[in-house]
Formats: sequence, structure tokens, C-alpha cells
Amino acid sequence: MEIKLEQIKPFGPVILKVKIPEKILNDLNQYTDEVIADKEKSKKLDHGSRLVANAKQEFRIEHDFAKKCGWANFLATCVSKWIEMSMKRKITKFQIIQTWVVRQFKNEFNPIHWHGGHISGAGFLKVPNYFGEHTKEKGENIFQGGNLNFIDGSHRFLSNSVFKIKPEVGDFYFFPHYLMHTVYPFKDTDEERRSISFNAYVDDDIYNVWGR
Repeated sequence: MEIKLEQIKPFGPVILKVKIPEKILNDLNQYTDEVIADKEKSKKLDHGSRLVANAKQEFRIEHDFAKKCGWANFLATCVSKWIEMSMKRKITKFQIIQTWVVRQFKNEFNPIHWHGGHISGAGFLKVPNYFGEHTKEKGENIFQGGNLNFIDGSHRFLSNSVFKIKPEVGDFYFFPHYLMHTVYPFKDTDEERRSISFNAYVDDDIYNVWGR
């Protein structure tokens, strides 16, 4: 007897995965390095007081640069295609509230949190070659240091509540702003985990699904 199986995902938030174009990725890293080297600019763009992460440095990306390097257009294009693909609707508004870089090193972390706005995203500009591992011998216990973990609902039979993502340079994930996520601390390396995020508004009548 031949049985055809089809797995569907009718519940829970949808996440969109894309690759940051190489030129934009390089421009963002170069911009970050320049901000790091400029103490006055680093202080001016500091975003740490408004974020929850326990990280070495967090700073805003200037809107002019985001437009100039194509980052803003990349985000707008991806969100537009994603909403049209998922909801069969076209947005007429895409307003970036903030886009920022987080520089994380060993033993630092980002606690469980969510974002503002309507649409958010997080991706990776630089990733350590090694995040460390468990010292205890527990084969089923996988070390999650440095991973991006999305959290929704509760763990039940046939329903996982955590989606674990191992960072890869250039990978970027779009998600609804309310989707909770966290990054656990990593160890055994002095290399930087450099991520980039954003929050944005789209059309109110598209976001406000319960109002229709």
C-alpha cells in the first residue's frame, strides 16, 4: 500500500529566510568597522540603553547610510514580496523605525524579548568559527551558545515551541515583531558575533488583521 504524506504548517508565525547580497553585507561590515574606530560616532549612535542585550556594543545605523548602501531597499523589497506571498496583498507603506548592529562576544547574551513596530528581522554579518560545547557528557544535550532561538507557544506533542538557528554569515530572517527570541552566551573564543536587526511599520490595514 502506497501512502502519500504531506506535512503542512497551519499554525504559528511564519519566518522568512533570505541571503543579504554580498555587496550590502560588505558595506555594512565596513560601516560597522568605521563606527567602532570612531569613538565620537560610536557614542552618538549608541543604542545599548534602548535594547535588552548584555553585549559589548549596540549602535544604530544612520538612515542615510541605510539608503545609500541599499540596505533599506533590500528590507523593503523582501517584506513586500513576503507579505504578497503570504497574504496575497501588496503593501504601500514600509517605514523603518530603526535598524541596528549588535556586537556580541563570549559570555554575553540577549535575553528573551520581542520588538516594536509590525515587522522585524535579524541576521548575521560576522560569526565566530567556533561557539564552544558542553563539557558534560550528554549526547542528547546540544550546545546552543550563539544560536538564535525563536520561541512561540508551548512544547506539546507534535508541536515544538523553539526554532533553533545556527548563525551563518549573510543569513537574514524576517518575522512578525511579537515573535519572542533569544541568544544564549557562547564561549571558548574571542571572535565576534556581529548581528544586524530592524523594526518597521507597514500599512495599518494589512497589519491589523483583527480589525477586518
